[in-house]
Amino acid sequence: MSTYPIHETFHSWQGEGMHLGRSAYFIRLFGCPVHCPWCDSAGTWHADFKPKNIQRVSALSLASKAAQSGCEFVVITGGEPTVHDLKDLTSAIRAEGLSIHLETCGAFPIKGNVDWVTLSPKWAARPLEQNLATASEFKIIVEDATSIERWVTELGPYFGERPVWLHPEWSQRSNNDVLCSITNYVKKHGAPFRAGFQMHKLFKADLLDSGSLDSAPLGGNPSLGF
Repeated sequence: MSTYPIHETFHSWQGEGMHLGRSAYFIRLFGCPVHCPWCDSAGTWHADFKPKNIQRVSALSLASKAAQSGCEFVVITGGEPTVHDLKDLTSAIRAEGLSIHLETCGAFPIKGNVDWVTLSPKWAARPLEQNLATASEFKIIVEDATSIERWVTELGPYFGERPVWLHPEWSQRSNNDVLCSITNYVKKHGAPFRAGFQMHKLFKADLLDSGSLDSAPLGGNPSLGF
């Protein structure tokens, strides 16, 4: 049975998307080759934050802890979780009777059986067509007032009727131009576009679990390369 490099595991609630507010157990894996300049999970890949010794945990142990938490479902995230073969992990979680959600940029093949895929595309690593076809929902990160139109031009034909969440990039969450671009786009176009936000950060919900770590850094710092 495989082991996986773990950044953090914690019980909280899903703060985004269609499953907002539901009890969830998060498994955040190390590793990401995409390196978004505004990454709020830089601790999973940046040299300034990665520990010298990365803990590896068995799929069976991860699944057991998730089941013991009392959660409704498990979220596998990162970093970019699909750089790992997730078959053993998803099999172990499913054996515990839990459904599995995956958060991914969509640029790498998904190895494992999951129930829900949140695809958040990134310019540095374009999504594979097979992942665009099977995504359950999309999450567009709105970095500036032009972000939405650029992503719609790039991926619009793939969206169909699946929800497309428009999230302000966290360091821009008070930027009026960014917020207005989201509001105006949703008002003008309606479905499948929806305004989104990282509600768990407002509640500081994740940090109430001792297994959760402070984001490193919040919003990123391009001058430091993350």
